[in-house]
Amino acid sequence: MPSSKLPDPRLRATFRARLLRWYRRHHRQLPWRAPLKTLGDPYRVLVSEAMLQQTQVATVIPYFNRFLAAFPTLADLAGADEQQVLSLWQGLGYYRRARHLFAAARAVLRDHAGRIPDHPADLLALPGIGRYTAGAVASIAFGRREPLVDGNVARVLARVFGINHPVDQPAGREKCWQLAQSLLPTRWPGDFNQALMELGALVCLPRQPLCPKCPLKTICQALAKGKTNLWPRLNPRPKPRRVEHHILALQRADKFLFHQRPPRGLWSNMWQLPTCEQAPPSQTDIALTAWATRLLGLRITPPKLLARFQHQTSHRQIHFHLWFSAVNSRKPLPRRGRWLNPSRLPADLPLSNPQRKALAFLGPGLVDLLKK
Repeated sequence: MPSSKLPDPRLRATFRARLLRWYRRHHRQLPWRAPLKTLGDPYRVLVSEAMLQQTQVATVIPYFNRFLAAFPTLADLAGADEQQVLSLWQGLGYYRRARHLFAAARAVLRDHAGRIPDHPADLLALPGIGRYTAGAVASIAFGRREPLVDGNVARVLARVFGINHPVDQPAGREKCWQLAQSLLPTRWPGDFNQALMELGALVCLPRQPLCPKCPLKTICQALAKGKTNLWPRLNPRPKPRRVEHHILALQRADKFLFHQRPPRGLWSNMWQLPTCEQAPPSQTDIALTAWATRLLGLRITPPKLLARFQHQTSHRQIHFHLWFSAVNSRKPLPRRGRWLNPSRLPADLPLSNPQRKALAFLGPGLVDLLKK
């Protein structure tokens, strides 16, 4: 967007003044947020921004507190084991964020003497840090005049300034970034950036925005034109792909077989009950028996269906089928396998949400199944 199309200085000043006045009165007290006109702690800002990606604040708070209790400093995080990190993250989802945060901590310790860098270029060189996170850390923790644009910010800017391009496409996204840059104050830009995000989270909601409570309502183009439910424009997302996973709960005495997922792909390096991720064409119980023999080297009783449930990711709608079977053989464990009692799992064993849900069925549901 050429500079001639940016808002005039008076409108920008009005926007800043009204937004910051609202923020002083209505901002939330959050465990990673420093008082107004105070720089945030770089490590706490970095951890919070990693957790807040695609996750609501109320969900993040208990995870953040537990994470900081376990790893109070960046050096503590960098010196941890990845399994510890994943176990504290389990239930929060999007586990790649945890791995990137862990890798970034190690890179900061190795390349920056343990001090999180303040320059955006150095931040962007860290694993998992993109333009938004670099702007957040640089402005909130170091007071640099760097913009940030997330979903909340894009929504506010698109409505107030009437951006008619899809904000999730290059043209609309770049308009938002240029607007965010032009609106930044010279002093305490971190407060301004947090105010923008806070307004989008609390008032300028995706559906049914609370326009009467908005400090920017008299300068908002969407409100003036009756387009608050049309802006921001977004390109339609493709429907999640349907896939089927078959979880095989293999019991020997009072324990079940667990194994670790590969180091790449969905839920990488996390632990699970053996899971066949290709739907057998027919006679599933027979196919699963053959699969267990071929891949796990185990002889099992004919599997019985215990439960069905679904799990949604950003690109997949996964239909899980939970099967139960007893193990007849005493052959060596499959590679990366462990026999564990579900009621006494190690505290640091990271499990995905679907696997935790599957384990919940192995209580009373298993008793009912075995009576049949």
